[in-house]
Formats: sequence, structure tokens, C-alpha cells
Amino acid sequence: MFATKGLLARLKDGENIIVAEGYVFEFERRGLLKAGAFVPEVVLEDPEWVRQLHEEFVRAGSDVVLAFTYYGHREKLKVIGREQDIETLNINALKIARDVANKTNTLMAGNICNSTVYKRDNQASIEQAEAMFKEQIEWAVKEKADFIVAETFSELGEAMLALQCIQKYGNGVPAVVTLIPHSQNTTFDGLTYGQACRKLEDAGAAVVGVNCGRGPITTLPLLKEIRQACKGPIAALPVPYRTTTEQPTFQSLTDPVTGVQAFPVDLPAYACSRSQIRQWAEEVKQLGVQYVGLCCGNASHYLREVAEVYGRKPVASKYAPDMTQHFIFGNRVDSDTYYTKDVKRFL
Repeated sequence: MFATKGLLARLKDGENIIVAEGYVFEFERRGLLKAGAFVPEVVLEDPEWVRQLHEEFVRAGSDVVLAFTYYGHREKLKVIGREQDIETLNINALKIARDVANKTNTLMAGNICNSTVYKRDNQASIEQAEAMFKEQIEWAVKEKADFIVAETFSELGEAMLALQCIQKYGNGVPAVVTLIPHSQNTTFDGLTYGQACRKLEDAGAAVVGVNCGRGPITTLPLLKEIRQACKGPIAALPVPYRTTTEQPTFQSLTDPVTGVQAFPVDLPAYACSRSQIRQWAEEVKQLGVQYVGLCCGNASHYLREVAEVYGRKPVASKYAPDMTQHFIFGNRVDSDTYYTKDVKRFL
């Protein structure tokens, strides 16, 4: 069945929305998607894996099943020579997401993203990007998306174009629009993230904020700025990597010995701990972030931490860690036996 309460009603009632993103990186880790192109071929080749990951993220606490159409647009499919499959990929991804959302009483979102062709002050590229957005939006509407996520834009200009396309072609569905924060504290077209998000909010986006690019620590200052600038719900979906002031994005992380870029295949060495994700979630909840999740690098154990901080008890919480049951570190009645003392001595 369809979710009985839509995005706008939930936001108006002050509810928080937990959102799992990060499908590209998770499928790459599982050997079902190629790093570099990052095209969601798995939708065509192994669609059951897509269904299973949707279900896994819902079990971990996601309120939204995000159709896996990120980088499923015409320009990216050209890279791998599969532009002819664009409609099949998008429709199949949307149908899978809609089916999982119906069965789990969650929201289903369509997804558009940075076009890779947009150039400000270049009308031909703007029209090309609009045409790409248009077809993906219309497919999302056809498959009854509850709202559409437009994400990972480096410039306000392209983000605004995506929002305008959702408003023009989206048959009234709400839009969540997020920018990717790079190493500088401004968009590529020179606005602070607070300024850019306020403009998107004023233009009619239901939720505005940032996704991808920066890790939890380096995203926080921008979220504080956005919270001050915007009146309505804001979004926070960082990557779960230990970025720093010196290396604020996961693309800028480098090996401290060799200086080689860690992105994308050596990023596991910089993965956040679950405790760090939990602490970040506590901070953004206190800040008033209403639409929250994780982007590239996300996994269900991370998302469960976010969901629990936001007061949820998802199905996966049944198996949350409980070290009191551990035979060495717990409080079992036999924890002081000779054996456990001996093990502790050699840890």
C-alpha cells in the first residue's frame, strides 16, 4: 500500500525524515558497479540486488526508498555505450523502488542529479541539461514518485534549473534540492551555501541543504550557516568519511605517507566509526536538521545509528550491539573465570 502521509504533511507536522543514500558506492563495494563511470548498470543486470538493498536500508530505518536513477541520465549512459537503455533503466529502477515502498509503507522518491553537461551562460548546455532532467522527472511522475530528489549540484544555477524542471514537468510533486559542498565554502558560482539554499527555498523547494562531498565534521559549519539562512526544513547527507579542515572533502583525502589520492578505492581507510556517525547525528538533530541521512559510503549499520538518534527503533535495532553479552567484555556471571582473565591479559 502507499504511504498514507506524504513528505509535505510530515514536514509540516514537525516530523523528521530519515533517508538512505549512497547506493553507488555500496554497489561498487559489492562488485556490481564500476568505479569511474559510476553508472547504475546493476538495475539492468542484477535488479534483485537493488530491491534487496532498498529493503536493507528500510530495515535500518530509512523512511524513503530512493529510486536508483542517480547517474542514470543520458550523458552518463553514453560513457558506457548504453544510452539506448535509458528508459528501461529508469522505469525499472522506479518500479522496484515503488514496489518496496508500497510493501513497507515508506515514501518513494525519484532522483535526478548533476548533469555533467551544464555550463552557466551557455544556452545550448542549459537546454541539454533541461532535456535530461525532463525525461527523468516525467518517468518518476509516471511511476508515482511521492517526491523528487535533485542533488549533488556544484552551482546554484544548475540546482535552480533542476528545481524549475521539477516544478514544470513534475505534476506538482515536492522537490528536495541539495548542493554538494566542495573544499571552498562557496558554490562554483560564488554564493555561500546559506545564500544558495535560501534562494532555492524561496523558489519553492520543500527541503534544501547539502549532500555528498564533505564528511560529518566538515559539513557541520555549513549546516549551521544554512540553518540560520533558511526558514524551512533543511537536509544533511554527508559522506561517512573522516574529512578534516585541511582535507575537507572525500575527494581531497590523501594517504599521509604516499600522498596518493584516496578517492575512490582507498577510502575505507578513512571511514568514520559508528560512534562518530552517532555523535554527528546528535549534533544535527540538536541543530534542527529535519531531513537527514548519509551519502556515498553509507551502509545500513551507519544509517541505523542515525535512525536511533532520531528516536526510531527500526527492525535492525533488534541486532544492535550489546557488549554486556560478550564473554570477555560483558557482565556475565562467569566473566571473572580464569579463562576470561587470561584472555584479557593477552589482549
